[in-house]
Amino acid sequence: MKEQLNDLVKRASEEAKKITNESEYLNIKSKYLGKKSELNTYMSNIKNMNSDDKKLYGPLFNKLKKEFDNLFTKYYEESLNKNEIITFDPTLPVKEVDGSLHPVTIVARDVTNILKKMGFMVLDGPEMESEYFNFEALNIPATHPARDMQDTYWLDNGLLLRTHTSPVQARAMQKYGAPIKMCVPGRCFRNEDLDASHENTFFQLEGMVIDENISISNILYVMKGMLREVFKQDIEVRLRPGFFPFVEPGFELDCSCTICGGKGCPTCKDTGWIELCPCGMIHPNVFEESGIDSKVYSGFAFGLGLTRLAMMKYKINDIRYLNSSDLRHLSQFNIR
Repeated sequence: MKEQLNDLVKRASEEAKKITNESEYLNIKSKYLGKKSELNTYMSNIKNMNSDDKKLYGPLFNKLKKEFDNLFTKYYEESLNKNEIITFDPTLPVKEVDGSLHPVTIVARDVTNILKKMGFMVLDGPEMESEYFNFEALNIPATHPARDMQDTYWLDNGLLLRTHTSPVQARAMQKYGAPIKMCVPGRCFRNEDLDASHENTFFQLEGMVIDENISISNILYVMKGMLREVFKQDIEVRLRPGFFPFVEPGFELDCSCTICGGKGCPTCKDTGWIELCPCGMIHPNVFEESGIDSKVYSGFAFGLGLTRLAMMKYKINDIRYLNSSDLRHLSQFNIR
């Protein structure tokens, strides 16, 4: 046994001197210290030894393990010092590159900056969402017909691709309670028929305000103020009654189509108006599900279509351009 261990030490020492990179370091550690290593085989047989050999070889095996580890680490660190190359200097100026931010990214940045000035905090949430947060926590149980309004992508693991950014409402209420002012920009997915104003992948910005004595007038104030800052002019808006299970009453907030000036075009379906923002007063059931007393607090929520807002701001008449990766379209937006 002693001769075998001496030979093992000799081989390990010779191979350690050849370490020049991390890969070789990890390989030699696995070879001499791993579960299938020669040393580990010897250690596993210690149970079959007599008591005298156990007292002799037990401490010796542990000593060899420690020496091997120190030896390999020593040569690895020496190789790093020999081959040290500075590959990144954080003090160097950033290189100028061709390209720009995506128009949806620009609009999302503008809107979140505006809302932050109003006291909103910016949150994020998972795109692969649970059925509970996407539906049930928002007053949409499995038997509710409103689920048919959103043609959902279901995944094999039982989760789904979120159909809206509204799940972050429930997550925020359950984490932070009330009062709260939050917004969350993000990507959503629905199995839509593609046309000039519909895509299966689109971007929303969810907003929510909860406090005492919140009313519909607060919705109009926030939305009109935000749109005025985005478009740098007053934008005509209108509220239409709309049904959304997580708000009561619910509204569709439309803005005058900036592409055709309200005259009618394919983008606005010849109505002169673009459906921009479902909104309304948060339903008491949503409050109660998240542990907030609806008798004390009230609030409003809105889901702003960032993709459509980008179309309105930059007069893009087909939503499919935004996901096309066509540089002829995207290179026009030279804002970084």
